[in-house]
Amino acid sequence: MKQKLLFSKSAEKYERGNHFVGVSMWEFEWCTKYRYKMARKEENERLLDACIRRTASKNGIKIIELNVQPEHIHCIVLVKFDMSVSKVFQFLKGGSSYLFFKHQEKARLRYPRGHFWSKGKFASSVGFVQLDVVQNYVRNQDEHH
Repeated sequence: MKQKLLFSKSAEKYERGNHFVGVSMWEFEWCTKYRYKMARKEENERLLDACIRRTASKNGIKIIELNVQPEHIHCIVLVKFDMSVSKVFQFLKGGSSYLFFKHQEKARLRYPRGHFWSKGKFASSVGFVQLDVVQNYVRNQDEHH
């Protein structure tokens, strides 16, 4: 009886389509090029946060948790069922980089070619069972670094 109750509560969180039921939730991490600490200043940290959130919103990506560190980003996202991980990275990294350079023109002095993020990236799927653990990990990055 308890299993049915648990299933019905979590089933409400799933995306439904004509031929699918499910959710695509991911933990992502990526770094600035050359690991430069571009978000060391609070102004740049807020700007990067806003650029990532704006890009995500524009592309139908829901950010569950976001933590901007001086030289890297941690986030948990919920994406459309048909969107690939590489496409999500393309949107988030490319779009946020474009917006950051648009609003912080002095960053071009450090990155003259316009490549703000490194090529590397990390992705791991997250389920509802793990969500609390992963959210706490992302939130408490300041303690780790």
